[in-house]
Amino acid sequence: MKTQLNTNTSKTKVEKEPPLKGTLVSVLFLGFFLIFTWVSVYFLFLNRL
Repeated sequence: MKTQLNTNTSKTKVEKEPPLKGTLVSVLFLGFFLIFTWVSVYFLFLNRL
């Protein structure tokens, strides 16, 4: 019994990746919101000293 090796590696399918523009916008918006919240609370803390 002989073992066959699969040598058809050049025929691999390249799948299209989904567009990630919405993901980038969501992450940037979330990051901006977190930074804005922390800075606002920090200035509120400094104001009440």
